[in-house]
Amino acid sequence: MKIDFVSDVVCPWCVIGLRALEEALTRIGDDVKAELHFQPFELNPQMPPEGQDISDHLAAKYGATPEQGERTREAIRARGEALGFTFRMDRRSRIYNTFNAHRLLHWAAIEGRQSALKHALFKAYFTDGENPGAHEVLVRAAGEAGLDTERARQVLESGAYAAEVREHERFYQELGIHAVPAVIIDDRHLIQGGQPVEVFERALRQIAAQS
Repeated sequence: MKIDFVSDVVCPWCVIGLRALEEALTRIGDDVKAELHFQPFELNPQMPPEGQDISDHLAAKYGATPEQGERTREAIRARGEALGFTFRMDRRSRIYNTFNAHRLLHWAAIEGRQSALKHALFKAYFTDGENPGAHEVLVRAAGEAGLDTERARQVLESGAYAAEVREHERFYQELGIHAVPAVIIDDRHLIQGGQPVEVFERALRQIAAQS
């Protein structure tokens, strides 16, 4: 079973969706053999490198009041905790550009360490409050994921894989993916959003049975 997980590293519901999907796959066990591929999606492709204050960003983009934002953050924190992930909302004060992160993830896929890097980047941003577009953060995350840090630095400084990431982004946008996470199974089944574990498990079992 091929699973394409379309997401951004500054999307909290992508963390929740990935954790729930992975737990569903664990529950299913050997009944389903899955290959997980992370595909790029930028929530804010025009975001400057220095980022933007998160409250200002949410108010401008979604019209969210501070109270609404606080309720949403608490819901995200609780969902994350139930799935074993720590959201530190007090450390996450800005939204950042993520194109460099997606370039590094593309390289990590070639090296067979994409999933490990994805988890390291989620932790860097949502738990540690760091800028996932900054080279020093990305290089350290690469090391945590078992990748060669000097090669990671070379990838970032060279602009490598920019064309490939842009091409993949366009591909999924043209498929109609405009919100993430989007989980595409065997190129034809779509599960949208940070669904509960049970939803992913049920869908995976049904698709496997049909196959």
